[in-house]
Amino acid sequence: MNEVIKAIKERRSIRKFRPDMPDEALINQIIEAGLYAPSGMNKQGAIILAVTDKKMRDKIADDNRKIGGWPEGFDPFYGAPVILIVLAKKDVFTSVYDGALVMQNLMLASYSLGLGSIWIHRAKEEFETDEYKKLLSSLGIEGEWEGVGHCAVGYAACDLPAPAPRQENRVFKI
Repeated sequence: MNEVIKAIKERRSIRKFRPDMPDEALINQIIEAGLYAPSGMNKQGAIILAVTDKKMRDKIADDNRKIGGWPEGFDPFYGAPVILIVLAKKDVFTSVYDGALVMQNLMLASYSLGLGSIWIHRAKEEFETDEYKKLLSSLGIEGEWEGVGHCAVGYAACDLPAPAPRQENRVFKI
């Protein structure tokens, strides 16, 4: 089977990660794969914030937990040590779609390099707050941005889940 199609079919969302940090070279390869995602009219209207600092990672996790309404102590990133946050430039018409393609590339690249990943939502709500807008500004990121998602990445501390059966009647040929 073709390696790309194999990765697409085998990749699964991981909900239990080991705490050890993946090598920076692996994280950089994953980020590079995200940057090669297709984008409408090649505008490349999505960016990636790579969070590897544990204190900042834990703060984002706690803010995400609060938005999601979970009890204190719950980690919505399941212990993953790396969070790659994808943001979409609001003035690019296709940027949210483009950001979703970046997320897909990040997850496939993670799997292909022996790492686990999962897409976690609520980035939109985080980056609507003044606190997260100030964070972007402190990084030199100007303009209006919408959070697309968090790609939590790390070494899986569990077996890959079995694939769910594919639902029928999803393809119609003309």
